[in-house]
Amino acid sequence: MRLVHAVGMHARPAVKLTKLAKKFQAQISVRVAGAPEWINAKSVAKIMAMRAAHGSTIEIKGAGSDAQAAVAALVDLIATDFPDGNS
Repeated sequence: MRLVHAVGMHARPAVKLTKLAKKFQAQISVRVAGAPEWINAKSVAKIMAMRAAHGSTIEIKGAGSDAQAAVAALVDLIATDFPDGNS
């Protein structure tokens, strides 16, 4: 999933991503493609610390009963460039 947000994963998209992730029971992890560590998608500080730049590829995985829906929702959020309606 390519990060299309102009300035990358800064505070606003990081908050939106973690808020959405917290709506699901699943354990959700993200990383910049090729990074050695997966990051908890429910932690704003960790999401911002991964410093995903504009154009970087974000990988998402989930585990749990609603993991498939959670990953699909996060992919959609990133693909639509974090619209203001999804807060």
